[in-house]
Amino acid sequence: MSEQKHTGRVIFAGAGPGDPELLTLKALRYLQQADVVIADRLVSDIILDEYVNPHALILPVGKQCRKGASTPQSVINELLVEYALQNKLVVRLKGGDVSIFSNILDELQTLSGQGIPYEIIPGITAASGAAAYSGIPLTARDHSKAVRLLTYYKKDLLEDSYWQELAHTDDTLVFYMSSDTLDSLVSTLVEFGIGTDKHLAVIEQATTPNQQVYHCKIHEYPEKWGNSRYVSPSLIIIGKTVALHEQFQWIANGKSKEAYFKPVNEKAVITKRA
Repeated sequence: MSEQKHTGRVIFAGAGPGDPELLTLKALRYLQQADVVIADRLVSDIILDEYVNPHALILPVGKQCRKGASTPQSVINELLVEYALQNKLVVRLKGGDVSIFSNILDELQTLSGQGIPYEIIPGITAASGAAAYSGIPLTARDHSKAVRLLTYYKKDLLEDSYWQELAHTDDTLVFYMSSDTLDSLVSTLVEFGIGTDKHLAVIEQATTPNQQVYHCKIHEYPEKWGNSRYVSPSLIIIGKTVALHEQFQWIANGKSKEAYFKPVNEKAVITKRA
């Protein structure tokens, strides 16, 4: 008789942008049942320490965009398959939402290729979390009828016609993973004629006790905060709705600028499988 292959299941779950209480009840239920939790860097330690099955194996697979140590995506894919084929309930815990600027497609393709069942549980993405905790509506009557989720790390990836549209739209623009290139982003939008009524906010470590909000009119940014460096993760919101921050801010800036999420430790990062 051929050896039977036992297959577990993988649960993709969003941990939210920082505040552990923004975890969904469904994600919490699976974390309490999990055999293995494969967790991104941008997941609160409180979730891992207090909400996960105490008998579960927790594997940190952190990534730091273009700097620091990172777990290769191929290794994460292998871990998902390895433990699922051991008939384990695996929770793949991602910061924010599971499918917004994440590598979920690679992981879904890997599981599908192995015939491993999975479930996808959405989470609160950084855009909605950062905006809410900053008192900035992403859409609002007479301000913005739509919102765009973007990332910017290289200017020439976008055609001039698209920059022209971004500069002149009344949509709220939210940029993920773009704080290192913010000076270039601002100068490009100004070059293409963005209006003086548009405001910009940089939200550092949104929804955590160390949240900091830097807000100004976009044309004032170079003089006010040009060449600044921001703590990861930082989110950028641009548009007319950002001006509402001053009126509706309900949380004061945190007293500490220390990193809420620990940097990836080169000694701890998983770089290969045996």
